[in-house]
Order: sequence, then C-alpha cells, then structure tokens
Amino acid sequence: MTAAMLVIPIVDAIAKYLSATVPAVEVAWLRFVVSSTLLLPFVIWRDRGLAAFRVPELHLHFLRGAGIAGATAFFFAALQYMPIANVAAIFFVEPLILTLFSAVFLGDKIGWRRILAVLIGFGGALLIIRPTFADLGFVALLPLGAAVCFAGYMTLTKRLSNAADPWTLQALANFSGFIVLGIVVLVHGPTRTGFVVPTPFEAVLVVLIGLVAIGCHTLIIFALRRVSASVIAPFQYLEIIGATLWGYFFFSEFPDALTWTGIAIIVGSGIFVFYREQRAEEISA
Repeated sequence: MTAAMLVIPIVDAIAKYLSATVPAVEVAWLRFVVSSTLLLPFVIWRDRGLAAFRVPELHLHFLRGAGIAGATAFFFAALQYMPIANVAAIFFVEPLILTLFSAVFLGDKIGWRRILAVLIGFGGALLIIRPTFADLGFVALLPLGAAVCFAGYMTLTKRLSNAADPWTLQALANFSGFIVLGIVVLVHGPTRTGFVVPTPFEAVLVVLIGLVAIGCHTLIIFALRRVSASVIAPFQYLEIIGATLWGYFFFSEFPDALTWTGIAIIVGSGIFVFYREQRAEEISA
C-alpha cells in the first residue's frame, strides 16, 4: 500500500500535463483502453481461456469498475483547473468516506467518536474547497466526487477481494471502466470539436498512465487481501508526499498555508479514525 501511494501521483502529473491538449474524459477513457488491452489478454493467456472471468456477482464487479472510472474522470477533470496537491488534499476525505461506506455496506461498527472525526475531516476539506470554489465554482467539488467514487471502488474491492485473484479483479474493473467511459465519450464526446487524436508522445504518456495504474491498483488489492479496509485507509495519506513533490517539480505548484491546515485536519481526523478502529478490533479480539 505504501508503494502504491508513493508511485500513483505519477499518473496525476502525466494527466495534468496531457489536459492542456487532450480532454480529461478522453484521457481517463484512454487509460482504461490501455489497461484493458494489456490485462485482458494476459489473464486469458494465464488461465488458458475465459474461465477466470466466471466469477460470482458479476454485476458488483461492473459497479466496481464504474467506481474507479468515475473517480479517474473526476480527478483528471479537476487537474485541468487546480494544483495537484490541492486536488489530492480534497480527495483525502476518501478514507473518511470509506469508513462510512464500510459501516453501511460491509457492516463495520463505528461509534460517535469516529463519526465526529469524519465530520471534522470534512471541515478540513472545506477549508481547501472554499477559496477554490470562490474562484472556480463547482469545479472545486470535482475532487470530492472522485473521493466518493473511489470510496465505493475500495468498498467493493474489499467485498470482492477474495472472489477472484488480483489480476482478474483488475482486468474486470478496467474493462468495466472502459465500457462506462466509452459510453460517455460516444454519447457526449470529449469536446465540441470531437475526439482529439493524441500525438505519438502523448500516446506514450497514456500507455505509461495505464501501466502505472495497473501496478498500483494491483498492489492495493494485494494489501486488501491481507488486512481490513479500515486498516489500509490511513496509508492513502502518503499520496500527499508524491503529489506535492511531482506538482512542485513539474508545475512549480506548492500548497499555501490554508491548504496545509486543511490537510493537517483531514489527516489528523483519518489517523484518529484509524486509532479508534484498531482499539475496537483489539477489544473484540
């Protein structure tokens, strides 16, 4: 999980660079085109046929893929207008949303202290969203939409993590994302002028996005097969390190004092939630 969180901001930096010439929804869709093209043949070859995809609750696998597709599209769209670190900071409410989703959909028990910590964490997100909302309007809420979608993806990942091996899970998620975003691109089009054909260099960057995404999300699945989603959640905060470094190195972006304050509140709330969940597990044991 640590490796995944430190490496995955590379995807954000590449997507932000591409957003100057290629629409965000198209970049997101091409990411799933690449991932599906690489993963599906590999899984079919490894299992000598389509038997690997005969999994129970196939509709939940499709819904999981829709979750990661929505998260990717919202996140990439936000990167067109906002610094990487700011987008990542608002997105960091996702572990708090995951705590709520785990309680509602997976039956995890949470007390009033954790609920209060979640609310405080949302307050930290508002510190970052408010000035951005004044400048950009509803664009500032795009990372929040990404957080909700990714929390749903993580919830279903935990729900289905033992239903199939990690490579099959990733192949199903990527193919579902390919279908969902493909429909969006087909119906609405990425821009008013139509599909933008990437240059050869941009195509190489899209392939790199797909490769990094496959590696990082497979690592997440391996982590979730070993420990609970609530234990994994705090490790996602490590992404702010990579997001800040890549944003500063490539785009000369660095969070201001208000953003760091919001990050501190969100991370502090998440760590408290993690602490309470650990205590609850110790007591139940």
